[in-house]
Amino acid sequence: MSDRDRGSRILLNGALIVFGAMSLFPLLWMLSASFMATGEATQLPPSIIPHHPTLEHYRDLFGRLALGRYALNSALVAVVTTVCALAINSAAGYAFAKLRFQGRDSTFRVLAAGLAIPVQVAMLPLFLLVKSLGLVNNYGGVIIPGLASIFGIFLVRQYALAIPDDLLDAARIDGASEARVFWSVVLPTIQPVLATLALWTFLATWNDFMWPLIVLSDDRKYTLPVALAGLVGEHAQDVELMMAGAVITVLPVLILFLMLQRYYVEGVTEGSVK
Repeated sequence: MSDRDRGSRILLNGALIVFGAMSLFPLLWMLSASFMATGEATQLPPSIIPHHPTLEHYRDLFGRLALGRYALNSALVAVVTTVCALAINSAAGYAFAKLRFQGRDSTFRVLAAGLAIPVQVAMLPLFLLVKSLGLVNNYGGVIIPGLASIFGIFLVRQYALAIPDDLLDAARIDGASEARVFWSVVLPTIQPVLATLALWTFLATWNDFMWPLIVLSDDRKYTLPVALAGLVGEHAQDVELMMAGAVITVLPVLILFLMLQRYYVEGVTEGSVK
């Protein structure tokens, strides 16, 4: 390797380290500020590391403000929505990719056109539909609209198109039913895209603010973003308390990403080989 190439690599790696540190710094400060005493985060010059770390704000959130209930509400909605959405979207995406039935392509084109419609436009008719089903102020009204998404079906379909037809035909020749083909052949093959879809669905559901706010009227059923929004109005000056709430919001998504990280790597590797 020449000196010029070595110097370019050092500059590139240095730039990546700097940009990575700039991206991580707000998250690290948020975590640090959540352990600071009240008022310490707003001092000048601002503190980077808490002088006297305390768990006071977390105790307030889970004790006096009962944030644990809202976190459990969000976990229930996000987990149920994610699991059911994976089952429905993966089956629908595989059907649009590999099964032949009348109207398949035209139906998919109509669904794909729906991606261009803003979500806010559909909120009023969707709320009226949920209301007619008697699901207002019910977790079912929050969960059901997220069970099948056009984006999820599209994502799985595009990935499933790469599955060789010979592989599926070989399973059928061996006597496997369509359900067995889907369970034993298709699902293991599309694991990387399912991991992506799981993280995307969980993140979208966990962070969703508008739809739970519209559907749920009982504050005991509020999800975490809705509860935190009310907390901001009541404790707007308590920066450390807000940072503790933000940490609680970010932590589950970060854990899920770390759990599914290896599937992302496998997906990138498979894509590069293809």
